[in-house]
Amino acid sequence: MNQYDPRRGIALSVGASAMFALLSAYATLLTPLSGLDIFAWRIVWTVPGALLLVMLRKRLPTLRRLVYRMVTEPKLGVAMIASAALLGLQLWVFLWAPLHGRMLEVSLGYFLLPLAMVLVGRFYYHERLDGLQWLAVVCAAVGVGHELWMTGAFSWPTLLVALGYPPYFALRRKINEDSLAMFTMEMALLLPVACVVIITGGSLTTIAGRVDMWCLLLSGLGALSTIALASYLKASRLLPVALFGILGYVEPVLLVLVSITLLGETLSAAQLATYFPIWIAVALTALHGVRLVRLAPN
Repeated sequence: MNQYDPRRGIALSVGASAMFALLSAYATLLTPLSGLDIFAWRIVWTVPGALLLVMLRKRLPTLRRLVYRMVTEPKLGVAMIASAALLGLQLWVFLWAPLHGRMLEVSLGYFLLPLAMVLVGRFYYHERLDGLQWLAVVCAAVGVGHELWMTGAFSWPTLLVALGYPPYFALRRKINEDSLAMFTMEMALLLPVACVVIITGGSLTTIAGRVDMWCLLLSGLGALSTIALASYLKASRLLPVALFGILGYVEPVLLVLVSITLLGETLSAAQLATYFPIWIAVALTALHGVRLVRLAPN
């Protein structure tokens, strides 16, 4: 039986993308905490939210099974630790960038990410690409070439996002466990690291007298992260996979808007020459996804 609900699914997906984009601006409210401090507190507040989602969606048996497998299968345990480390790097750079005026570079990484995944699909999973996908790759290559010509190299935040997520997704696919249970376990594995950062980094002293931080801002960080995750996961069940993937392009567009309107960053003419062909590539990839949805059987 078809359980899709496109209107509700699209609303939830776009809402999740908006909340993830707002997290980049929200991080600036948490000064004088550093990006590493905010990352640590986000982990601390996300763990209970993820566990609550697991209970509400009746996934506790699935989570327990995953923990048991990690204990009894060392290779799986190592793979989950690697997965958590890869995700942790992404969560950290996402909160570090807006505090250092580097959010546009991160958003460029998110624009390049879908195209990097296309190349992974072609050369690692041996998936076939159609004309639109190859044209998108060519347009992206033009933007990449311009950036390399102007700067000699991509910035490391851009590379971290564009090249860091594909191995994370590939590893998750290889592990092939329930997505919510895996996410909860990844957060749990990052929790000891987060606690060490909080204790040794001095953030407890920094915010000791900040009642607003303890009662509102940090709990708001956890709530925003958890609600965004819940909406994202729910949308994934209400939409066809291709359409859900297309809507993933909403987030980097919103990140650029947030960077310019709320964080005060600007796009130079040289940056536009990099972004414009990449935006065309994104549009072509989205058009390819729309065609897949239309051709898919009802």
